[in-house]
Amino acid sequence: MNQSTSLAAAIELPQCDLTRRSVRVNRLRSNGFVEFEFSVGWPELVVELMMTERDFHAFCTRQNATVLPPHSEAAAQ
Repeated sequence: MNQSTSLAAAIELPQCDLTRRSVRVNRLRSNGFVEFEFSVGWPELVVELMMTERDFHAFCTRQNATVLPPHSEAAAQ
């Protein structure tokens, strides 16, 4: 076992379920676009995306994504 292998074995990482997909809508724009966050595995690690509302709904269906509440509602819980 080399040094990097032993270091990786010593670090305990949180489990990641790559089948867990989620979206959080940040903003509905007046031009019909949806700004949202998308995550795979960990809901706190996101990429920000923007697409039309029609494409957004198709994306969520294709990804089987759970829609999370907006940040302001999530903080209140």
